[in-house]
Amino acid sequence: MPADAIEVGRIADAWGIKGWFKVLPHSASPEALFSSKRWYLLPSDRVVGGAKSPTAKSAAPAAGGSVKPVLLKIKEAKDHADTVVACSLEVADRNQAEALKGARIFVPRSSFPTAGIDEYYWVDLLGLDVVNREGVAMGQVKDLMSTGPQTVLVLSQASEEADKPPLERMIPFVAAFVDNVDLPGRKITVDWQLDY
Repeated sequence: MPADAIEVGRIADAWGIKGWFKVLPHSASPEALFSSKRWYLLPSDRVVGGAKSPTAKSAAPAAGGSVKPVLLKIKEAKDHADTVVACSLEVADRNQAEALKGARIFVPRSSFPTAGIDEYYWVDLLGLDVVNREGVAMGQVKDLMSTGPQTVLVLSQASEEADKPPLERMIPFVAAFVDNVDLPGRKITVDWQLDY
């Protein structure tokens, strides 16, 4: 498994009789699935060999586990209705495609297509520090949420009181509130205040 592997979807089921399978992408724009011809598969979150497999979106095996990824060479992947369908050189028929059901799909981050100007992959925004125009720390991006028309940054900031849980803050990820995204500097500058 490449060190920069990112989970991008799951195999839902077989599709047709010639070894094609249906994929449920984690993104509404699954370009990473289309751009990579090497997919790494790990079992689903179901129990595997007596131990629960990992649920985090990382390629690390469960503690004490020795689940090895399977490399799948993709022949073709394409949009189909509200999902993605794909075929592989190693999957010859429906029975083999059904055996992949539930598998988690990882692709190397290095194989993602280059993002356009003012476009960012969610995975690249996670962990970035967020500050406002005055330099006040707003928190760190712990998640992103799609609300349909826009994406929202979900921030976490340690509480000043040790016995209190971290503060959570949400900021729309739109040009009206986001001044700058500095990926190399790991910082996002926003037009937002602590009391919003």
